Amino acid sequence: MLVWCAVLFVLGVLAFMDSLFNYGEIFRQVNSVLFMLVSLGLLIRTTTKIKLRTVEGYMERIKQLEDELLTLRHPGHGKTTRRESVSS
Repeated sequence: MLVWCAVLFVLGVLAFMDSLFNYGEIFRQVNSVLFMLVSLGLLIRTTTKIKLRTVEGYMERIKQLEDELLTLRHPGHGKTTRRESVSS
């Protein structure tokens, strides 16, 4: 994502230089289309990462709840006390 932000920065610098030095109409059209496409790509990538992180959070919470449920169903499951480990 850092690379795409750098690309947007370079396109912004080129657009600024175009406004100062007037490179031409074709440059403005190409630069604006590139800027729009890179911005769209960043937007899609960011929303995808947000959704992925949300799903990962749900999966972690489900795992935690399953562990709690297993502990409630079988109170001694997974926990060994000192006496159990010594006597075994």
